[in-house]
Amino acid sequence: MTQPHPPPYRPLPPHRLESGGRFFCPKPPPLRRAVLGDPAVTVITDLRQVAASTVGRSTPLAEASAVMIGRGVRLLLVCDDDNEVVGVLTGRDLGGGKAERILAKAGGAWEELVVADVMTIRPKLDALLMEEVSRARVGDIIATLRQVDRQHALVLDGEPETEAPVVRGIFSLSQIGLHLGLNIDPSRRSTTYAELARAGCVI
Repeated sequence: MTQPHPPPYRPLPPHRLESGGRFFCPKPPPLRRAVLGDPAVTVITDLRQVAASTVGRSTPLAEASAVMIGRGVRLLLVCDDDNEVVGVLTGRDLGGGKAERILAKAGGAWEELVVADVMTIRPKLDALLMEEVSRARVGDIIATLRQVDRQHALVLDGEPETEAPVVRGIFSLSQIGLHLGLNIDPSRRSTTYAELARAGCVI
């Protein structure tokens, strides 16, 4: 039995793109309200679900700063040509006086500085293990970040095919604050559980 021929394809009518036309942007999922006793994974930025914000070592600082602002993040993974993480660039690296000290010592202009000049290199980075994070609570992560006086923590997990350790996620103190409904000031040395409770968190 012969098969019927499909109907002929018809071109669609073209339309002009009007001046001022924009484009759709994906809307982030609604932020889930968290409490201190919730699992820590509740407040992690999981890089299996969210694309990592990356930058190269030779990227000018001004460009890297623009990437942070445009993506609304305060940490960029610094990667080499093989896409391996060689360090991080944080808002603290950009605004903590590193650039000014370099320029005062070596001269030059801020516009000449690149990411490699001020980034935190890999040997100076500490990371958490996903195996331990999976058993931790939100309050444990806050305590960890306060103890090391950092705003961010990288989380390592085994790559599915090779089991090699790779960056699986990132904890951000300011992002955790949003989940808790708080403005956690990164300039403060510590935030006690009593202070968090008075601010409306359930412990």
